[in-house]
Amino acid sequence: MTRLPGALDTQLQRESGVTHFEYWVLTLLSEEPGHRLQMSELAQKANASLSRLSHVVSKLERMGWARRSVTTGRRGVHAVLTDDGYHKVVEAAPGYLDAVRHLVFDGLTTDQKGLLAELTEVLALQLADGLGRPPSPEVTADSGERAATDTEDPDNDHRPV
Repeated sequence: MTRLPGALDTQLQRESGVTHFEYWVLTLLSEEPGHRLQMSELAQKANASLSRLSHVVSKLERMGWARRSVTTGRRGVHAVLTDDGYHKVVEAAPGYLDAVRHLVFDGLTTDQKGLLAELTEVLALQLADGLGRPPSPEVTADSGERAATDTEDPDNDHRPV
């Protein structure tokens, strides 16, 4: 399993010119209302330090895929996905999802996919508890079922697994 992130990173860089982490940040922004999120909240969702996220957002800005925005009277800086950034996520998603299907799900039976989803949910809850953080909103009673089916949905054009 330790080889999976590297394999996905290689695929994304080869086919789309983005790293796995850059794709993840773009995807997180694409799923937010207005395609914007406060940098500190984005760092938490991306499981990254604010310093690492700031570096990546700077690179995304240079590429024209994101920008920073300061709202008068509000605290913090927002990362905002540009139209080009949204198109980049949509362009990269099919190859990414194909790689995830091939590397993870194609070798599993339907029962094994269900078991993987159940275990993933339990592990996510345990990790959140161990870190003293609330579980991600994605970790709900039906998240295992959704995780197993998202990878088989050809209309799911930019949600990472």
